[in-house]
This record gives sequence, structure tokens and C-alpha cells, in this order.
Amino acid sequence: MSSPIKVPFFTGVRRLFYIVSANETSFKDVEDVPTYINDAVPFFFMCIFLEMAVMWYKKDKVNRFNDGATSIGAGQYSRLPMQVFQNYLTAWLLTKSIGITGYIWVHDNYCLYELPWNSAWTWWLCLFGVDLGYYWFHRMAHEVNFMWAAHQVHHSSEYYNLTTALRQSVLQIYTSWVFYLPLALFIPPSVFMAHNELNILYQFWIHTQYIKSLGPLEYILNTPSHHRVHHGRNPYCIDKNYAGFLIIWDRIFGTFQAEEEEVVYGLTHPINTFEPNVIQFGYLKYMIERFREMEGWKNKLCVLFCGPGWGPGKPRTGDIKDIPEVKAPCPQYHVRLPGWLSLYTMVHFTLELLYFQEVAARRAGFSQLSVLLFVLHIGFCLTCFGRIFDNDMCNLCEENEWKLLVDRPTDKHMDSSKAIPVRPPFFKGEHN
Repeated sequence: MSSPIKVPFFTGVRRLFYIVSANETSFKDVEDVPTYINDAVPFFFMCIFLEMAVMWYKKDKVNRFNDGATSIGAGQYSRLPMQVFQNYLTAWLLTKSIGITGYIWVHDNYCLYELPWNSAWTWWLCLFGVDLGYYWFHRMAHEVNFMWAAHQVHHSSEYYNLTTALRQSVLQIYTSWVFYLPLALFIPPSVFMAHNELNILYQFWIHTQYIKSLGPLEYILNTPSHHRVHHGRNPYCIDKNYAGFLIIWDRIFGTFQAEEEEVVYGLTHPINTFEPNVIQFGYLKYMIERFREMEGWKNKLCVLFCGPGWGPGKPRTGDIKDIPEVKAPCPQYHVRLPGWLSLYTMVHFTLELLYFQEVAARRAGFSQLSVLLFVLHIGFCLTCFGRIFDNDMCNLCEENEWKLLVDRPTDKHMDSSKAIPVRPPFFKGEHN
């Protein structure tokens, strides 16, 4: 197994905080842009372990294994489609986001004036442009219901810690890319790709409760304090602080809110489950059912394009009076398991995580059938973990009926003849 750390330590740390220069992050061709997010994975876990050490030292409860593992599992879940479709993409796209495809197409066909890729002015303009694009994507992801159906995954944890940053939607990438297309009219794809990934990286470390204030930087940057408000379900926190890197956009567009009373995290109506399929698709199922039940096409379209709190006779984004009042400390969803079962899940989740990272890194050496089996295996494992965390023993009994090929990855193709056909994970549509 090769070393997971691909970049010098301090370089990796600087990237997490967007402390980079134009010279080191400007590239002529898209093929040369580093995979900043993939390279940062070891640093994610270093930071998570550091936060856990602080938590244990202070005897805090800002994380639980079941919730943290569910968040990390959602991050894996969000990457599964790319593993399947990589064989159908061009070579340089194998390690890039699928959302860049539309950007390149618009740039190649409709570019009005291409700015020089090696200009500091282009670099800074792209930094602000990407961040502004993210602000509007993020705002629409809260104010447009079909986009919220994807983004709510990130808000579904009732804890706020660094693992929460990894709780991502498998569907979100298919809407977020549209908001960056205006930049394609004049900014080279290579410059955009670098800033797009660095902007996302910056948002990792602000998911913590242990950094209270950054002083004067609070006026300019998106900070842990600002983002805690964004993740809150207190009425004063709703639809606030959409910033990615710079909080100035919220101040300009009137969506800024300073941290006041202690924040209660999660969705206004908690889903109370760790089952990954429900977390990813449960709200989408609810939205479709609501669409079908709503009378009149105008109301049906409002279900899709108005806010998640909308209802007939209500404002487009809903009525703030409908938000339940909460006050910290607030009970959080947790199912206590026997010690042996907790140890079982810890060991197996760690092995599954290592397995995922190794196969994903060496994915090009496998056949398409092997990759499909790998994706089914990961989805199966994550579903089992979620059911164990929910103590859903009735459905967990089905585990003994399921068989998958779980050989350790090697440089040769997996032997598909050893695999037994797998039925897809059971979709549990009811919240506990």
C-alpha cells in the first residue's frame, strides 16, 4: 500500500486554509491541476483525530462514533457514482469533479475573451468569482426545494464537528456546477478548477466548535462562528451565512447573522436515523410524494421550486414562525449499543474505510465489472453500518443472506467468477 500523503505536510496544511500563492496554483492545462481534495484526505483525518483528542481531554460530547462514521460514510457515498462512470470520461477527468465538464464545454464554445492563465489578476478575479458563485449556489440550495433535497444531507447531523464537513450528498454535484458557468466566458478552466477545489477545502476546518472567534478576520472571512450559525436550527439561524470563503457576500446581500445564543444543530425536523439511503434520498422521496398529493400544477411546481418550508398561502421560502423553538442543550438522536457491537462496528468501519481509499486510488487497474461490485459492496457495508447504529436488528438479519466479493485489492483484476449476484440494499423509507 502506497503512502496516503502525496504532498509535503505544511503544503497540505496551507491548502486547507487557502494560504496559497498564485504562482503555485496556476496551471496552463487542466491535466496539470492537482487533485487538491483527494490529496487532502490524510489531512482531514489528522484534523479529525486532533479534534477528537481535544474532545476527550475536555470531556465534551461534540461527536459520537455512530454520527461521525455516518458523516464519513456519506462522503464515501457521494463519490460512488464517479467510480462507476470513470471509464466513460476522458483521461484527465478520471480524478476531477464531473461538474467541470459543463464549464469546459461553455468555455470552449462561448468564451468571449480568455484571460491569461498565468496572470495574478486572473487568479484573484477567479477567487472572488468562484466564491460568489458558491454563495448563490448555496443560497439556492436552501431556497429551492429540489436543490434542498440534495443539500439537506449535509445538515442532517445533530452534531457539529470536522466529520460533519464530510457529510455530502451524492446528488448535489448535478446542480452546483451551473452557478459557475458565467466564469467560463472568460476564465480558463485550469484556473477555475484550482480555485473550485481550494474553496471547498477551506470549508472543511470551519466545521468545529473549538474555535470561538478569529477577531477582526470575522468581518471578512467565513469562520467557524459564522458557519455554526448556518448549521443551526434555532429560528435566528435559519437561511443565514451561506458564504464559502468570504463572509462579505452575506453582508452585502443581507443574509449575515452573528452567533448569539448557543446553537442547536441539525434539521428543523430531525430524521432520527443513521441509515445512509434514508439520509441521501429520504427527503427526495418525501418531496415527490408531496408533489403528487398537491392539487393544481401551480402548487405542484411550487413544491419543487419554492423553499422547503413553503405551503399554500405562505411566502416563497416559508414562514419563520413555523420553525420550532429550540434551546440548548437539546436531546440528540443516539442509540446505545452493546459494547461488543460498538467494537465490531469500529473495527469493520475502519477496515471498510481503508479498503475504499485503496481501491479508489488504484481504480484504473480494475475492470468495469469489478468496479461495479466494489461500489455495491461499499453501499452494502454503509447500509449495514447504518442499520447497526439504528439497532435495526430485524433488517440486519438479512446480512447473512447477502454475499459479496471482498478480496483485498491487488494490481490484477478481481476474479468476478467468485462473486455471487447481489440484491441491492433495502431502502427504508420511514424515519425512526
